[in-house]
Parts: sequence; C-alpha cells; structure tokens
Amino acid sequence: MCLKRVSKLHSEGAPGRLKAFFINAINWILKCFFGNAAVMRSLLITLSLASALAPLRGTTLERLPLVEMTQKSTAIVRAKVVGASGVLRGADVYTVYQIEIVESWKGSGKSKSVEVAVPGGVAGGWRQMVAGAPSLHVGEQYVMFLWTSRSGLTQLIGLTQGLFSVEQSGAGDAMAMRAAAGELMLDASGHAVKDEAVSLKLSDLKAQVHRALSEEK
Repeated sequence: MCLKRVSKLHSEGAPGRLKAFFINAINWILKCFFGNAAVMRSLLITLSLASALAPLRGTTLERLPLVEMTQKSTAIVRAKVVGASGVLRGADVYTVYQIEIVESWKGSGKSKSVEVAVPGGVAGGWRQMVAGAPSLHVGEQYVMFLWTSRSGLTQLIGLTQGLFSVEQSGAGDAMAMRAAAGELMLDASGHAVKDEAVSLKLSDLKAQVHRALSEEK
C-alpha cells in the first residue's frame, strides 16, 4: 500500500506532543504511481500548483539598533559563504549555509567554519518561503550578527538586519552594505517604523561593534 511509503518527520518538542506527518511527494509518486500515466499526470499537476501556491509566511521585524544587535549576538564574524543546502527541522524548512570565518569580531572561539540557518528554502520535496529571510550567495563575503540557540541552531539576528554584504567601493574601500527591509518593522514601543538602507566603511562598522562591546562591559 502507498500509505506505508509515507515518511514521518517528527517535530521537536517534549515527549507526548503530537507529531507532524509529511509526505515526500517525489518518492511517493515514483514508488506508488509509476506506470499509471493518467494518475501520475494528475498528481504532478496538483503538486506543481501546490508548490506555486505555497503559503508565504508573513514577517514582522523588530528594529534592532546596532548596539543592541551587537550585545545580543553570540558571535559576529566576517565570513565567506562556501556552500548551501536545504534541511527540514520539524515542520520548518531552512537553508543552511556553510561559511568560512575570515575575521571574528565577537565570539566564535577558535572555529574556522560555521553553519548558519536561514528560514525558508527547499528540502525533502517541500518548498517554504519566508518573507524577510535573506538569500546568501556562495563565494561572497558578509558581516554576520549571529545567535546560537540552546538546540545548537545558529541564525542571523533580525534576519536581514543582521547581514551586511562586503563590497568594494569605487575608491577601493571595503564597504559594509545592507538594503532596507521591505517587511513591516516595529520599534521597541510597538510603533511602525521605516527601515533604511545602510552603507558604511567596513572599518567604521567594526569600530562601532567594538565600541558597543566595550559599553557592554
């Protein structure tokens, strides 16, 4: 029976909680309906529509000043992206980026590489889109404000707010740049605010981070 081929994905949580069940669509089709062209065509059309109409998870961001991001981060690094892959964690899809640390501004210890999870992506036959989640590009450098949870998952603080691309200016200066977030953003009082793009010398960003760290002490 086809039902026996359904794969289970157990969500994280305390024992006794309900578990989430998902169908690996590709494996199910190939193993259960291969050879039945009419059924297979119907299922493929349905799955294509479902993928195209996958819910876009809304995002509301809290505006985080640089000082607050610096103090809340468990690590701040300048790093190069060397790889990426999609993974499932319970009902959530993440794109996990493998990064090589070029320079550590806070934390990270002696680690030379880190995996950073960004919500959304493709994994196990599922596509999940998360508004406000940034896309990183293999081969490029970024400054990342990172936070690692107790479960060991390392993420960017404030999604796009915690990510600055490193680029060269026309004058040859290394620049840290971030586009304005397009999602709804609230200040600490819960009032809607408009985000602004950031562009400054990499050395200036580093100096601001070090100043914020010294204030923390």
